[in-house]
Amino acid sequence: MAYNNSFKTLWVLSVLALLCLSFYTNTGEARRPFACDPGNKLTKSLKFCRVSAPISSRVTDLIGRLTLQEKIMLLVNNATALPRLGIQSYEWWSEALHGVSNVGPGTKFDGDFPGATSFPQVITTAASFNESLWELIGQVVSDEARAMYNEGTAGLTYWSPNVNVLRDPRWGRAQETPGEDPVMASKYGASYVRGLQGNAKGNQLKVAACCKHYTAYDLDNWNGIDRYNFNAKVSKQDLEETYNVPFKGCVLEGKVASVMCSYNQVNGKPTCADPEILKNTIRGEWGLNGYIVSDCDSVSVMFDNQHYTKTPEEAAADSIKAGLDLDCGPFLAVYTEEAVKRGLVTEKDVNNALANTLAVQMRLGMFDGEPSAQPFGNLGPKDVCSSSHQQLALEAAQQGIVLLKNHGGILPLSNRRHRTVAVIGPNSDVDVTMIGNYAGVACGYTTPLQGIGRYSKTIHQQGCTNVACNDNELFGEAETAAQQADATVLVMGLDQSIEAESRDRTGLLLPGYQQELVYRVAKASRGPTILVLMSGGPVDVSFAKKDPRISAILWVGYPGQAGGAAIADVLFGTTNPGGKLPMTWYPESYLAKVPMTNMNMRANPARGYPGRTYRFYRGPVVYPFGHGLTFTTFDVKLIQAPTQVSLPLSSAVNSTTLSATNALKLEHTNCNSLSLGVHINVKNTGTMDGTHTLLVYSTPPAAGNGSASNKRLVGFKKVHVSAGSDQRIVVGLQVCQHLSDVDEFGVRRIPLGQHQIQIGDDVKHAVTFNLGI
Repeated sequence: MAYNNSFKTLWVLSVLALLCLSFYTNTGEARRPFACDPGNKLTKSLKFCRVSAPISSRVTDLIGRLTLQEKIMLLVNNATALPRLGIQSYEWWSEALHGVSNVGPGTKFDGDFPGATSFPQVITTAASFNESLWELIGQVVSDEARAMYNEGTAGLTYWSPNVNVLRDPRWGRAQETPGEDPVMASKYGASYVRGLQGNAKGNQLKVAACCKHYTAYDLDNWNGIDRYNFNAKVSKQDLEETYNVPFKGCVLEGKVASVMCSYNQVNGKPTCADPEILKNTIRGEWGLNGYIVSDCDSVSVMFDNQHYTKTPEEAAADSIKAGLDLDCGPFLAVYTEEAVKRGLVTEKDVNNALANTLAVQMRLGMFDGEPSAQPFGNLGPKDVCSSSHQQLALEAAQQGIVLLKNHGGILPLSNRRHRTVAVIGPNSDVDVTMIGNYAGVACGYTTPLQGIGRYSKTIHQQGCTNVACNDNELFGEAETAAQQADATVLVMGLDQSIEAESRDRTGLLLPGYQQELVYRVAKASRGPTILVLMSGGPVDVSFAKKDPRISAILWVGYPGQAGGAAIADVLFGTTNPGGKLPMTWYPESYLAKVPMTNMNMRANPARGYPGRTYRFYRGPVVYPFGHGLTFTTFDVKLIQAPTQVSLPLSSAVNSTTLSATNALKLEHTNCNSLSLGVHINVKNTGTMDGTHTLLVYSTPPAAGNGSASNKRLVGFKKVHVSAGSDQRIVVGLQVCQHLSDVDEFGVRRIPLGQHQIQIGDDVKHAVTFNLGI
């Protein structure tokens, strides 16, 4: 999300005067009312200031008082002040991907707020498979956001989370996402949104979240093709079954207050100008109660880069008529008035857009007068970077760490046997690297070196000056350190110089000479060697997986401000890891078969196309989706599941409908209330308390044409079990949601026949049942 450089000059010339009115200084002093100041005699009697009136009536009243020019200046993120109505300026763009961030201009760190709690990057937190954790993080982030708003240093509209499905392992923004499974991404998005937006009475919002980037967006800059010019050619089946699922969950389950459309086109139409996917789907079919915003400069991009319209006025008109309510960027402020004059768009269309944004501001309490007298008005500096918030950041990092390999049970280390540890690698003593992108200023950091130093004496060598690792000049010192230590920890991987927004990866191997450093240090090490990997996307470490001298491998993603402490706690057994990979780790050879521009999810063996994600990919992996070890052992048994399920038919079904089908359209069955319970017993058969992540998969009947998925995630639960104890868990499955699939026409249906429910990867933990009518 960044302003398009080609538009900067126009922005400066067109709205320079507005900036003087719109910019507020962040002084750290108590915020004055945004609007409807009780001390303002001019506005206190106006209807839009009456808290007791319905929001729809208040919005209508306010819009009726605005001139066309005033309305247009509220269509952009840097919304101008309206002094005659007692309304202050407002910056809509703030970010809170994994903590309050200063990436957007709506948030500033200074004075009483030098930083905010920086949680692990989303891909790491996703590895916890813990919905309650995701919601709790959202609650903490919104506490801190509200506290900063109350003191005048932040806004209340946060363009987070990113719920795009991780389709391609090279995507530079993989780190921002909840991974490759659409159901999991949907659950993550809904949970985080609920945490951010709160559970205030009625229709009120604590802060307004935004699910982005809608839709089929996961290419930034690859092989000469960038996101501004990319036309994603997506089948109706993949759109309904994969790409749109997380956004639908955000709206229906999370009740999100905003959805952001993306830069790319989908099947030849810019997403921000397509009424079918905006007005008809998000607002019509799903019933969005909120506003639709463009990614920054997306409206400009469709004219300047994609040349979708002949004139800028047509681009402005097409976007508004398609259902866009707010432009991140100045485009609508510059061209909408002329578009109205030409009859390309009506003032009523502008009113409709404003009604959605103003309603959200009113739900946030921005038109309710004195902020300190409102819900959350008591939050302040004491509620940012509090000890409890920082403790949660540590726990989130601990839960997200994935133990990929533990040969011979070498982990956990012992601070009695491993009194000296060599800590080596370009990421061994990093801080900012740990918080990834879209981060703010952390409360403080514990680096891996510092964390390990709490348990043992350390010998530190970088080995490489940075993750690019362009030479091996420092390898000798690293080998010497490994020879002198009781154990060696190599902290390798990536950072934002390798994977980031506008920077897709060119390969999956460790950069530069990193692999050689790992090999040489492992060979020289006197004690066991543990490889710790920081990255957002997957890394092909097949060499380390196979090398017996590398005893253990941990993937920690980007673990946030407390990442070093969490890593050390796992290495020394204070924490028993329970994370699972939220994405497939492919071998490097996979890339030659899958251009990033190919959006197809399903394999096509005839064309040598292997498919994408664990649901459709048929080929070798380094580590599969859902892989993750612990320091204990669990015995998992599926003890009760249905053997026969009958679907109730709707009145619309007749014998002709059923005669030639092996699937039932959802409209032909009354299955919304039909659910099944899968009863599972989890026993900890080891000697250490631990948390088991239950992943429940469904496999539909074979379609006969290779179009069916291998298996798909339909549920997951975290189960903490003490050593020697067991727990019985029931996972509920909603038949319409969890056992349906999508045909090639994008129609959701329920396949009839033999369905299989499986726990984890072991087919021994599977049961087959018949789904009929």
